[in-house]
Amino acid sequence: MKLAAIDIGSNAIRLQVTKVHFFQNQYNFKKLEYLRFPLRLGKDVFQNQEIGPENRYRFKELMRAFHILIQLYEVDDYQACATSAMREAKNGKELIEEIRKEIGLKIQLIDGNKEAELINKSLWKHIGEKTYLHVDVGGGSTELNIFKKGKKIAAKSFKIGSVRTLESQVSQFIPRHMEQFIKEHLSGEKTVTGIATGGNINKVFELAQVRGKGLFLQVGKIHEILSLLEKYSPAERINLLHLNEDRADVIIPATKIYLAALETAHVERVMVPALGLKDGLIYQLFEKNIKNREHFFPAF
Repeated sequence: MKLAAIDIGSNAIRLQVTKVHFFQNQYNFKKLEYLRFPLRLGKDVFQNQEIGPENRYRFKELMRAFHILIQLYEVDDYQACATSAMREAKNGKELIEEIRKEIGLKIQLIDGNKEAELINKSLWKHIGEKTYLHVDVGGGSTELNIFKKGKKIAAKSFKIGSVRTLESQVSQFIPRHMEQFIKEHLSGEKTVTGIATGGNINKVFELAQVRGKGLFLQVGKIHEILSLLEKYSPAERINLLHLNEDRADVIIPATKIYLAALETAHVERVMVPALGLKDGLIYQLFEKNIKNREHFFPAF
């Protein structure tokens, strides 16, 4: 079984193609292709409330290319989801309909709660009986999820993200609302474990050079990396720290959002599993298609 996921974010767009193998009574996931294209739809939308002509053209061509790759890989099923930038764009639905008619690619608009639900699908194997605060910072929104004793007890999406903050489109009251949400559900908890997902925290983890030492990162280390990043200009971050151009400017506001949430919950260490919406989409497709497992795995 081959599955494909397209994550249409505010700062970048991703395609992942995964093959599911059945071996010795277990399902194994093998990533065949992963592409990340730095198309910043959020820059248009958060400033002008719509996707401009240049990005409309580039977005269509990118979807055309992704659709061709999906066909070349002979994918059995796919799902494409668009998040905050596309759903807030005045011309977002119109553009999605044009792509469906011209290219044959179907795109689904999802809200912040659905986005969080999908990301959670890829996280469950990391959720135990402890209390967790999951923070996912995107370009246009931040999703918070709280887990206790193996169950999700609360979730909320906030209109605060790395690109939106960069473009100064964030209300000063939103971080206060995040703080209130966290305190409401985690007040009195002695120990809270953090889980952080998103491209920026993955890069912070990489800069901390602890990837070979497990999935956890001390919050104090995140502060160290933030201080390091703030010492450099965007050009220096690109050339000295080897950040992509579209990462070099948003990584600082994103890191500050992570820290604000984690420190409100008094988190001391955070798990960085390098998972995201695309992984959740793959799991959802797997759950949907496993009902037909005899078709995909005749020897089951």
